[in-house]
Amino acid sequence: MKHYTVLFVIGILLGCSSCTPKQDITRAEQIRADLLNPNSQRVLVVSHRADWRGWPENSLPAIESAINMGVDIVELDLQCTADSQLIIMHDSKIDRTTTGKGRISEMTLDSIRTFRLKNGVSIKTRHEIPTLREALLLCKDRVLINLDKADRYFDLVVPVLEETGTTRQIIMKGKKPADQVQQLYGKYLADVIYMPIVDMNDSASVDAFRAHMTSNPCAFELCWRGSDEYVRQASALAQGKSLLWVNCLWDTLCGGHEDDEAYKDPDAHYGYLIDSLGFRIIQTDRPEYLIRYLKSKHRR
Repeated sequence: MKHYTVLFVIGILLGCSSCTPKQDITRAEQIRADLLNPNSQRVLVVSHRADWRGWPENSLPAIESAINMGVDIVELDLQCTADSQLIIMHDSKIDRTTTGKGRISEMTLDSIRTFRLKNGVSIKTRHEIPTLREALLLCKDRVLINLDKADRYFDLVVPVLEETGTTRQIIMKGKKPADQVQQLYGKYLADVIYMPIVDMNDSASVDAFRAHMTSNPCAFELCWRGSDEYVRQASALAQGKSLLWVNCLWDTLCGGHEDDEAYKDPDAHYGYLIDSLGFRIIQTDRPEYLIRYLKSKHRR
């Protein structure tokens, strides 16, 4: 009996050794799966310019801080130097956020790297302006990245995405018509996620929204100044097909439901956007506060 037992155990071990180990899914892929699920009830948090309240905006420590606090997507801005190097910065000039002055398109990367980033009260820090490659490597497998203004340089962006293995983590957004998006970026859209931006301020915006629906986007960014009448129509059209993204950065992007108002009464603003208007992606300048609120409502 012992002889057969030993053979049985050996057989099990040999069988297991031939099995392919199950590969763990990365956090970035989990977030991507939520983003591609039109029926997802989880609310994704987007950190605008990373954690700019705690660190220089668009800096590597700001990105690290945002990831550590649990955001799902970091929004980063892209600019291109005179020698065709891609860097992370919002403005076309370095004057506001660094110790230097000048237009990025007229400066080389080497010259830009001699300056240091300033913090939120314009004090010099030790941090350099990061390149796109550095930012992608920091984010790799950890978080999705909304590359703002990337459509201007996409032929330069793609090789960096492929080199760093981060193509499936990238979100692009824009206001181009659906057919033009397909013509310009179609060959990249199997991995890169493209979201249309639609201003929902009149009845014509609903027609524009319907036109974009034909390309089956996973999500839309909606912007509106006052009444949410047309947002509600878009939300009904998108139900079960696409998620909706809202920017709570200032009042004219989100019908008055901006972060500062939500800070005073989160249910009346964040709660309203989620429960009444159906938004499942919120871009914020207060990511830590929003995450705490969502956890209190069992949305995280």
